[in-house]
Parts: sequence; C-alpha cells; structure tokens
Amino acid sequence: MPQTQVHTSLREELGQFLKACRARIGPEEVGLAPGPRRRLSGLRREEVALLAGVGVTWYTWLEQGRPINASSQVLDAVARTLRMEPPEREHLYRLAELTPSRLPSTVETVPDTVGEVLRALDPLPATLVNGRFDVLASNAAQEELFWEWHSLPCLHKNLLWCCVTEPNARRFFVNYDEEVPYMVARMRAEYGRHVGDPSWEEDIRRLSALSTEFAELWARHEVAEPQARLRQLDHPRAGRMNLRLTELAVSEAPGLRIQVSTPDDPRSWALLPRTRRSS
Repeated sequence: MPQTQVHTSLREELGQFLKACRARIGPEEVGLAPGPRRRLSGLRREEVALLAGVGVTWYTWLEQGRPINASSQVLDAVARTLRMEPPEREHLYRLAELTPSRLPSTVETVPDTVGEVLRALDPLPATLVNGRFDVLASNAAQEELFWEWHSLPCLHKNLLWCCVTEPNARRFFVNYDEEVPYMVARMRAEYGRHVGDPSWEEDIRRLSALSTEFAELWARHEVAEPQARLRQLDHPRAGRMNLRLTELAVSEAPGLRIQVSTPDDPRSWALLPRTRRSS
C-alpha cells in the first residue's frame, strides 16, 4: 500500500478510536451537567476540546482524520480527558505517528531454539503466536489439550478464529466472555502497528464477515496490554481446569510470543495428564 494511503488509514483509525473513547464518558463523570436536550450519551467534541485545553476546530479536525500535527503534550491532554489507560495512550500515540512503528515480523519459519523451548516446556501446554494470534508452532501438550475442541475442520490455525467461529468454543471455554474481548483488544492494540497492511486488513475483513461477535468487539476500539490471565476450561475428558496463561517475548523474532498454560491449583495439576491422548 502506498505510504500516503497508510497515513490516511492511520488518521481514519485515530478518528474512530477517539470517537469510541469519547462516547464512553458521560458529562457527569467530568463534572459537566448533562443538559435537557442532550442526544449523545458521551462527551461532545467541544467538551473534549474545552477540558483538554485545545481548540475546538483542531480537535474536530483530529477526529475527522485531517493531516494536522499533534504534539505529545496535546495528545497527553486529550488522553487524560478521555481517561485512557496506558495501553490506550500508547495506541493513541502510535496512530498519531508520534512513536516509531516496529516493523512486523518477517519470520517465515520458527527458529530451532524456539522449537526447543516449546518442547522443553512439555507437559505444560505452550504455543507460539504473533500479534493476530496466528499459531506458528505448538508443543504436544498444547495440541493434545485442544485436539477435541473442534467440531469443524481447523483450517485457519488461529486462536481467535478458533474461539469466535467454533460452535463448541463457549462450552469448552468457561470464561469465554472475559477472555475473548481481551484477545480482540490485544489484537486491536497490535493493529496500530499494522494499519494499512493488506494481510491484516483482509484478515479483519474476513473475520468480521464470518463473526458478528468479532465485528461488534472490534468496533469498540478497546485496546489492552499483555497481562497474566486465568483461563477456565471445561475439558471433555479432564473436566474443569484453571490454567494461568503467561506470555514470553521471543527476542530473536520481534512480534512473536510464547503462551504457556500453567495449572493454577492442585486439582488442575492433577487433571492435566488426563488431557493427553494416551491417558
């Protein structure tokens, strides 16, 4: 995609992100009276501008995606006004092109050392993914943990796709309603580094067409940073298990990360061997 189109896409994404953040904050939350004729549930553009100490025209142009300059001080003021969390603030800066973009991973094959780490982590399930949750490699424990997950053929090799397109996902994934929005928010944060990338744009378009749920979550413009997560699975043979998900960055392949699932309690440790096919 030509560079000018990339800049345009970044600005459009920035505008949509700001609108979404503005819509979630009520006037009473920032000390403003709601007013009898108010139609919007969130803040107006002029209210954001007033509270942030910037010009109304400037802020309007920012939301409209116009090619205007934004300093870090001004963006900080907007971020404070819209009560952005640290990952949201980073996302704002990236879309405004005030932080250097990290080049996407060009790794075509999994480094041998990473494969060795995955195998060494067995019996803990571990998988190597990128920012879109594409599965690049897994150890045997990971594959056997999920080998009964699918009622449909798994053709996409992507953790997020497996969640939102597989009919059995909600039954197997107990805290689905907590974890899937988090995964989409993680992907949205990573998307800030890949706005305009044809493969990312096509992947999002296809998944949005296949899953109304994903499309609705994507439209929220929520972003999240990496954090340890508790995932509750109802395994067909092992039963209910609590697994602590930890992510490890791969230094030799920027943009890739190893996800490791560790039983979170003695019962889950005892049940883990039952997830193996030979059990």
